[in-house]
Amino acid sequence: MKLGVFTALFAGLTLDQVIEKVTAAGLDAVEIGTGAYPGAAHIDVDGLLASKAKVKAYRQKLSDAGLVISALSCHGNPLHPDKAFARSHDEVFRKTIRLAEALGVGVVNTFSGCPGDSDASKGPNWVTCAWPPDYLAVLDWQWEKKVIPYWTKAAKFARDHGVRVALESHPGFVVYNVETAQKLRAAVGTQIGVNFDPSHLFWQGVDVPAAVRALGDAIFHFHAKDVALDRDNVRINGVIDAKSYTRMTERSWLFRTVGWGHGAIDWAEIISALRLVGYDHVVSIEHEDALASVDEGLANAVRFLRPLILKEQPAEAWWV
Repeated sequence: MKLGVFTALFAGLTLDQVIEKVTAAGLDAVEIGTGAYPGAAHIDVDGLLASKAKVKAYRQKLSDAGLVISALSCHGNPLHPDKAFARSHDEVFRKTIRLAEALGVGVVNTFSGCPGDSDASKGPNWVTCAWPPDYLAVLDWQWEKKVIPYWTKAAKFARDHGVRVALESHPGFVVYNVETAQKLRAAVGTQIGVNFDPSHLFWQGVDVPAAVRALGDAIFHFHAKDVALDRDNVRINGVIDAKSYTRMTERSWLFRTVGWGHGAIDWAEIISALRLVGYDHVVSIEHEDALASVDEGLANAVRFLRPLILKEQPAEAWWV
């Protein structure tokens, strides 16, 4: 495995400045945002798509620094009921697939998206309960009329360009846990997999190593991000929390730097589970800890993860 970082946290820096910081941290890989929610601060998508020379130069710049691109990331909502919004995110997705092919990057990360409750909707409608029965009717409509048709076409587009799509299981979108990821994969094919981010599963009460084992080779990419639960707030209000992330003392949980929500034993079990299912790609640090600066948060994550990452192939079992 390699250790990398999602460069969205350095949105205010140039690519050269990002490379300087990443190499100084001793990292092996970068995950590059190409638009939609993460933005595209460190890559000119249209410029590279229009020029093979620019593609070659971009790859060479990273290669000269000893870095690989773990994934291109265009997390968005191509199923949004606002047609213009959905169209813009779909365009970013399709450009990202084409750019990944040109750059020789095998994985594109995004979200599954979330439709409204009908063609007349103005905003997404994330269904989280089975009663009253209206909700199940909405959920069935979303999957049958929007989710499966869109991702069937998107999976074919990705397959035609030799790229795999890793959907980040994220509450607020139709794929938010193991079951929903497997449901979509079963419906549209194995070109669609998962960008596994434990932070979105921890607060839902998921046993993360068990989830890794359940997904197996459907894991195409991995985010290293943690969550800390506020036990007092959870005891009072539970874990479903729609308050702003800025209301930190009131929330039931917060995103944290790796190691500040769960300890080394927990993360060693996660890394071991990844090894057991054959994952040998990049562990990409995603820093969204409001209690730590960008530099300090990244440094702490690197320091915590470096002893846990299994970079070498396992030894033969000489003792058996």
